[in-house]
Amino acid sequence: MLWIKTFHLLFVISWFAGLFYLPRIYVNLAQTTSAESYETLLGMARRLYRFMTILAIPAVILGLWLWLGYGLGRGQGWMHAKVFFVLLLIGYHLGCRSLLATFAARANTRSHRFYRWYNEAPVILLLIVLILVVTRPF
Repeated sequence: MLWIKTFHLLFVISWFAGLFYLPRIYVNLAQTTSAESYETLLGMARRLYRFMTILAIPAVILGLWLWLGYGLGRGQGWMHAKVFFVLLLIGYHLGCRSLLATFAARANTRSHRFYRWYNEAPVILLLIVLILVVTRPF
């Protein structure tokens, strides 16, 4: 079980690196006026999204394995809350894909300030999940 936990944490940390960095690329995409810079940033965003999706899949599968296979947190309120916030993170991840499609279509109407605030959501969600896992408040 400790190996499963180790790899779960490794993939979660790696996934979050992408969740933190991709909206920063969006900030730059929203600010740039250079077509060449836009294409470069768009390529970076596409590759990062693809890679972070590859990392998210084993993170979720290993988490489910710990929960359903080993019974970690089964029947405990903190785990149900954690699953809810993980679902929100998956929704955020999919929202990043939607925003990427908007940038690819050259249809962005939001300012760089929006993306700066959008970038804070995974930090807040990560903090909540960490508090739930470490303190197990209920």
